[in-house]
Amino acid sequence: QECILSGIMSVNGKKVLHMDRNSYYGGESASITPLEDLYKRFNLPGTPPESMGRGRDWNVDLIPKFLMANGQLVKMLLYTEVTRYLDFKVIEGSFVYKGGKIYKVPSTEAEALASSLMGLFEKRRFRKFLVYVANFDENDPRTFEGVDPKKTTMRDVYKKFDLGQDVIDFTGHALALYRTDDYLDQPCQETINRIKLYSESLARYGKSPYLYPLYGLGELPQGFARLSAIYGGTYMLNKPIEEIVIENGKVVGVKSEGEVARCKQLICDPSYVSDRVTKVGQVIRVICILSHPIKNTNDANSCQIIIPQNQVNRKSDIYVCMISSAHNVAAQGKYIAIASTTVETADPEKEIMPALDLLEPIEPKFVSISDLFAPTDLGTESQIFISRTYDATTHFETTCDDIKDIYKRMMGSEFDFEEMKRKKNDIYGEEEQQ
Repeated sequence: QECILSGIMSVNGKKVLHMDRNSYYGGESASITPLEDLYKRFNLPGTPPESMGRGRDWNVDLIPKFLMANGQLVKMLLYTEVTRYLDFKVIEGSFVYKGGKIYKVPSTEAEALASSLMGLFEKRRFRKFLVYVANFDENDPRTFEGVDPKKTTMRDVYKKFDLGQDVIDFTGHALALYRTDDYLDQPCQETINRIKLYSESLARYGKSPYLYPLYGLGELPQGFARLSAIYGGTYMLNKPIEEIVIENGKVVGVKSEGEVARCKQLICDPSYVSDRVTKVGQVIRVICILSHPIKNTNDANSCQIIIPQNQVNRKSDIYVCMISSAHNVAAQGKYIAIASTTVETADPEKEIMPALDLLEPIEPKFVSISDLFAPTDLGTESQIFISRTYDATTHFETTCDDIKDIYKRMMGSEFDFEEMKRKKNDIYGEEEQQ
């Protein structure tokens, strides 16, 4: 979030100084290379075995996420032209867990008809539902068919199309990508928009709605850091933060190595301001290195698997993101699968077992349990704007919502992609005239 905001703020004509106490870009969401560093980071004894290939061939994400092809982050990348610095690959398939087995989430009509996720009559009803969603336009009441987007619950919409529990599970969790079932009793508008986002993203590339950058997610913050630099932003890595200097309740600077950098506004993640955030939960993530593709995924070299909470008697879904040497993030013939979920009990490792069972045999695995923080200080007075910790979702939509929220609190106006495009044209346009 911080790197994207430093890029956006630089384009907006603000003077930006970006400091990071780490030696790499991206803080919590970095990609770690070489593999030796991952062993060190998780305090695993010894060094990686020779079978792991060259340490330099590895770029392991600490926080796994994919990009929705038609989602907000891709829009931010396109509008800021950060896409120049990145290459993306489509993730080969999305799978959903049902009754102990995994099934491909159908990505075409032909796949849907052939899929054993639903019976024949169920398929017809589901198809009607998808056609309804595709035609749904919140600005055109003729497309509502008696549904009030702001009042009718999603549960009632499913009833209207007579969809069974299995289809509801798969639609809410694998298409609308909800982590829990709370959405069922909320107005249906957001769910319909989420399913539209999924199908529009899928329509762009056909295999799945997800994209992933070559060389790992660490490329994203670096791309936005470059954008910031083009617009005069300054970046300092390895810069210890000693103190955030506050006068009369308002931030006036940041002290580092005895010097104070003065500022009017400050953006940071929760780890820098523990007294201004509150813990809202925990996420467990397990990074697994495999020498084989995941069983029953048709040997895909990348995929996502969603285990809906209902299937394993939980409140939150469990996710698996898998990528491989095809994405320049692992040595030849190796695969990285990262399982994650929201912690619900005192034994998080047991909670994530259904995912790990799908991945066996696992070579080394790296387990992390992270606290989730949300700001208690929204920055109105202090002008300190704090991002939220990355949640368990497997794409960047909630992260982008947070970026837009911080932008609005800082600038007092909504973040507008078109506006950003115009500002960029102004700057580049002037250069051409000289």
